[in-house]
Amino acid sequence: MDLSQKVKFPDTVFAQEVDGEMVLLDMNTENYFGLDEVGTSIWQAIEENEGELQKVFRALLDQYDVEEDVLKKDLSVFVDKLAESGLVTVLRNEC
Repeated sequence: MDLSQKVKFPDTVFAQEVDGEMVLLDMNTENYFGLDEVGTSIWQAIEENEGELQKVFRALLDQYDVEEDVLKKDLSVFVDKLAESGLVTVLRNEC
């Protein structure tokens, strides 16, 4: 994953915050997923930054006291897991 990519949420995935954590429902598979507090923060940063990973990265860097390379790796692993589960689609940025 590189930060020029963009993440898109499929129309079939619904998210709801419950007690500070995100619960996701994939209507295609009828599977539920739960995100912990950090996963919820990343999901919300993706929503707030229209899926632009560079902006998501910067927002999370401002929010957490973390090394840039550690955050980039963690964000990459998180997005890859979401994509593998069908919860997001990763697109190349047209810029």
